Amino acid sequence: MNDVLFEAQNWLADDPDPATRAELHELITRADTGDTDALADLGDRFSGFLTFGTAGLRGELGAGPNRMNRAVVIRAAAGLAGYLNALREPVNDGRHRVVIGYDARHGSHTFAVDTAAVMTAAGIDAMLMPRVLPTPVLAFALRYLHADAGVMVTASHNPPRDNGYKVYLGGADGGSQIVAPIDAEIASYIKDVHFTSRVRRAAEGWSIIGEDVIDAYIASAAHVAEPPGEDGRDLRIVLTSLHGVGGGTVVEALRRAGFTDVLPVPEQAEPDPDFSTVAFPNPEEPGAIDLALGLAADTGADVVLANDPDADRLAVALPAPSATGDLSWRMLHGDEVGALLGHHLAGKLDGAAQDDAAPDDVAADVAPGHGGTPVFVNSIVSSRLLGRIAADHGIRHVETLTGFKWISRVPGLTYGYEEALGYVVDPDSVRDKDGISAAVLFAELAADTKAAGRTLWDVLDDLARTHGLHATDQVSVRVEDPKIIVDAMRRLRRHRPTKLGGAPVTAVHDLNAGLDGLPPTDGLRYLTGDDSRVIIRPSGTEPKLKCYLEAVVNVAGGDVAAARTTAESRLAALRQDVSEALGLTIP
Repeated sequence: MNDVLFEAQNWLADDPDPATRAELHELITRADTGDTDALADLGDRFSGFLTFGTAGLRGELGAGPNRMNRAVVIRAAAGLAGYLNALREPVNDGRHRVVIGYDARHGSHTFAVDTAAVMTAAGIDAMLMPRVLPTPVLAFALRYLHADAGVMVTASHNPPRDNGYKVYLGGADGGSQIVAPIDAEIASYIKDVHFTSRVRRAAEGWSIIGEDVIDAYIASAAHVAEPPGEDGRDLRIVLTSLHGVGGGTVVEALRRAGFTDVLPVPEQAEPDPDFSTVAFPNPEEPGAIDLALGLAADTGADVVLANDPDADRLAVALPAPSATGDLSWRMLHGDEVGALLGHHLAGKLDGAAQDDAAPDDVAADVAPGHGGTPVFVNSIVSSRLLGRIAADHGIRHVETLTGFKWISRVPGLTYGYEEALGYVVDPDSVRDKDGISAAVLFAELAADTKAAGRTLWDVLDDLARTHGLHATDQVSVRVEDPKIIVDAMRRLRRHRPTKLGGAPVTAVHDLNAGLDGLPPTDGLRYLTGDDSRVIIRPSGTEPKLKCYLEAVVNVAGGDVAAARTTAESRLAALRQDVSEALGLTIP
């Protein structure tokens, strides 16, 4: 008890924020009088420093080293500045340049200004976004302004009590998120910062990024679609930003691309750090897009587009005929959106190759705008369908570990996605997932399909007939105690299942040993005799164990409905067997 109170008192004396000082003082007072709840709370807050890794920082707001607060952010900024000054040559002649963005979460603007103050005092040219803006705008600005690093203050789709600190690097890293061992190098500089009060912070001297940069981003996002005709595009879109910061930017990008019939969900259109209409501000969570689906049904919309709060992810819902003939709305899996976008882009690349063909009609081996042979990329937990689409079009396909920090680094990247609703469709502009440019591209696909008198369900059925029906599901087990995840993974490694979904397990790959040249990571992959696949891994950003299931069924006689029924049965059987193997209940 005395050790924790001693640490807390020292932290209190060094904390620059009156609000967290008051919070910590109250906890210390209660713990000092024997309040066991307060003592346990202090024990958690002082159990260590919030870990800085490849996702930067992310955690619950509050006082103490194991929380997100000004003291932790100032130390992180000082560590990043130290790393840049010691180990990175400036991209431009002279000083390093860092661009800083922030969303509308509690504390985001303050954390961004603190970062600018630390960078300026360290002799770095700090450039602060002029207002709350989506993460893709920050990722774009890093490349557009030839910066050495970028910081985005956001916790993306985490609960309201959280915030985060995402770091990108320019130069040879191309504007991508950091990867190992860079994260450890930055963390070592952060660890050397023992007192926040000793970190120099400038009172002024940083610059504010101009609206011309934001306008350039919107222009690039709109440009992923072909220029509209004189009559624009016939598509009614319902849009929700889930109380985040993407709404206005998405609407303007869609408008410039010719989509003027866009209906934002009014209850969720403005930034709200408390995310008052949803339990979790994540479009994948049950109920999160119910307001959008209701508006779509009431207005006869063609498509629902939903961004998460920092707009780096995109969810899509479409109307589908029910058994009674009525229309109901269904949200697409990320793998379905990924396949549709990949199929659409492959067709555009085919057309570009034909347009650029030499006089002897030999297609050029260069994708316009990408400077080399096109490459489609997805994470190893995403469906295998994109690889088959790519092969059908003569496009190189690559698999990476989960996370856009890996996808964005693949040489020649033309298009990439992961099943968790992340898509990069314009890597020349943004080397990260971008829910805004993806929304524009998906809207173009939907409008083109509608103009041809077809539906996107028809397109998915065509893909199933050509490549087999690829049915996927992702189930997560959220836990309070991270040790549960460690124990579950240990159990799997000690007691390997011999059957999954009723089919024999034909191969087991421990991702800790690396796979096909990929870096080691905690996870297991199972392949079965009926072409099903299961991957199990801990989440990198949340206290979750994630299970990725895929069943592939050949479409006999063109009967997609029968193949879909078979696939759904296989997924249900896989889910049951995985639950038993883990010793956990899968929802």
